[in-house]
This record gives sequence, C-alpha cells and structure tokens, in this order.
Amino acid sequence: MAASTNYSLRLWLGIALVVLLADQFTKLLIVGSFSLGDSQTVTSFFNLVRVHNSGAAFSMLSNASGWQRWLFTGIGVIATVFIVYMLRSHPTQKLFCFALALVLGGAVGNVIDRLLYGHVIDFLDFHWEWLSMLFHEGHFPAFNLADSAISVGTVCLLLDELLRVRRGG
Repeated sequence: MAASTNYSLRLWLGIALVVLLADQFTKLLIVGSFSLGDSQTVTSFFNLVRVHNSGAAFSMLSNASGWQRWLFTGIGVIATVFIVYMLRSHPTQKLFCFALALVLGGAVGNVIDRLLYGHVIDFLDFHWEWLSMLFHEGHFPAFNLADSAISVGTVCLLLDELLRVRRGG
C-alpha cells in the first residue's frame, strides 16, 4: 500500500474512531445520569431520555425473544469488515470514505452496546406536533450519536453516488 493511501486509510479510520468514542462517551454520560425511562426536557421540541432498544431502527424486532441481539451484532460485524475493505480499496475517494467512516463508527458503537448490554442505549428524543400522525404524541423514536452518524453517512453515500453518476463515471 502506498504511503499516501496508507495515510488516507488512517484518516478515515481515525474519523470512525472519533465517532465511536463520542458515541460511547455520551452513552456513558446518559447511563450515569439517567435511570431507564427518565426524561429531561431541554427545549419545547427536544428531551434527553434513557431508553434501551433491543431491536433495530424504529425498535424493529425489539419484542423478539433475544435472537435479534445476535442477528444485529452479526450484521454490524459483517458491515464493519466490508466497510474496512472498501476504505482500503478506495481511500482517496473523499466523500465516499468520509461517509463510510461515519457509518463504521456508528455501527461499531451500536455493536459494542449490544455486546455489553444486550441492547442499544438511545437518548435523543425529538418531538413535534406535526409528527403525531406518525409517532405517539409526535415523538420521533429516540436515537443516539451512532444512529446519527449512520444516517449522515448514508446521506453522504447517496450524495456521492449522485455526484458520481452526474460526472458520468
């Protein structure tokens, strides 16, 4: 691997590590400050809460008998291996690798939760009246920094693909 390629890979893995550390630090703050189910109003549309999600996005499969922990952990491990491979293969594609680094940091953060606790710790609770048609009392499902990084990374991946197609390559 060329020196510049090796530098690029370290940069992307470093970004993933920053996301992972920020995610785990904020979760530790929540666990240390909140009991399960506690809520603290911050603004008229945002609360800090402590909820445990044993499922996936939007608590999908959270009521399953426990097998989902290992399924989602396995998916996270497979995604991690694949993302590191993609980062090694394309380290100079900046937006693409930035997006993958965000997804990687978030995925590993949530895998760590599943391995340590059997669930993911969520704490960001946004709510607006106009969401009442979709979510109970307008509360979007609680999420965490790992979920945020995965979401932003996914948007960046879509943007990267649109730009690639627009360039014709």
